[in-house]
Amino acid sequence: MTEQQIAGGRPSVRIERESVVASYNAAFPAVFHKAVGSRLYDADGRAYVDFFSGAGANNSGHNAPALKQALIDYISDDGICNSLDLTTVTKQRFVQAFTEVVLNPRGFDHRLMFTGPTGTNAVEAALKLVRKVSGRPTMLAFTRGFHGVSLGALAATSNEHFRNVAGVPLEHVVFLPYDDPTDPDPRTTLEQGFASLDPDNLPGGAIVEIIQGEGGINAARPEWLQALRDLTSERGMMLVADDIQAGCGRSGTFFSFEPSGIVPDAVTLSKSLSGYGLPLSVVLIRPEFDIWRPAEHNGTFRGNNHAFVTATAAIDTYWRDSTLMDDVKRRAARLTEHLEALVDQHPEHLVEARGRGYLQGLVFADHVVAAEVGRAAFDKGLVIERSGPLDEVAKFMPALTIDDETLDEGLALFDEALEFVLSGH
Repeated sequence: MTEQQIAGGRPSVRIERESVVASYNAAFPAVFHKAVGSRLYDADGRAYVDFFSGAGANNSGHNAPALKQALIDYISDDGICNSLDLTTVTKQRFVQAFTEVVLNPRGFDHRLMFTGPTGTNAVEAALKLVRKVSGRPTMLAFTRGFHGVSLGALAATSNEHFRNVAGVPLEHVVFLPYDDPTDPDPRTTLEQGFASLDPDNLPGGAIVEIIQGEGGINAARPEWLQALRDLTSERGMMLVADDIQAGCGRSGTFFSFEPSGIVPDAVTLSKSLSGYGLPLSVVLIRPEFDIWRPAEHNGTFRGNNHAFVTATAAIDTYWRDSTLMDDVKRRAARLTEHLEALVDQHPEHLVEARGRGYLQGLVFADHVVAAEVGRAAFDKGLVIERSGPLDEVAKFMPALTIDDETLDEGLALFDEALEFVLSGH
């Protein structure tokens, strides 16, 4: 996909000497300067409602006061910044809080592996671990999935736009169809897919997004995920849940797979794990699969103590009771209702509303119209991304902390953009 397609034909706002590989500066051509809550501000002081949330890295909104103050206090006290995998007080506090508030109440016994700072590095670590545990080189992945653009993660990513620039063969991954919501018998379909796998060369594990973000906001049904868990277990295959974009509350529960009741063998988390947009990535690993030898997977910036500080503050602020998730579920239901109403109003242009929580999508019949609406929305003051094979899905990802008034304002701006484009201006 070209930059012009990504931007809907609009020129980018690019810093001199910056590589042309950048894309969001074309989709959102402004010079941004500040951000507070669910609003971005450009250098001229114009405010934008943010339905983008840093591609899911800003679930707590921008500069959440409690998190900002915790970070300011830590820096002011000369707290260590980068510690690789040395033990620090801040890491201890984060692991303790995460275990106490997130893992233990769900009955999870997973250990935390801190990887390099990006989500794709967590995926790379998970893939390497599956191969180390199983002794098998092949992974199972699913159509429309996105797991990152470093070579191992890219091999498990199905999008040809990203795969085509690898420059080397992307091997040792087999793909099966992702859950089709129109399939009345997802278990049988998945069983047939597993039956097609080479019995003499079974994959060592499977990696799956419970809600596919870049693939077009496709949400797997609980019965499909339960079948996947059963089928992998029966064949001695590890199951890796890639919860990098859909995790940390975005789906309406901390982990996006919780409604299905499954327990993955490994879970990758990144993006909003720090709560503040700071780089922090982990792989959660069942103890029996934590067979690493020291330094077999490492990275200089796996000890981001500033991120440990804000992540702990985020847990203390948002996850020690159900207030945040109750608000998300209530407002997400309103978002769903609004998107479904738009589909009913414009059936010739809008196909369906998808997703759950604050990871929802509006599918356009024509990706060109979707691009025009995205461009018009930005012109009116709304930052909203698109996804899907042709970028035909408007992607609604407000901060989990957005208030009712700002959510309504953002939806009104989107509606205005939609009517502007569909009316022919």
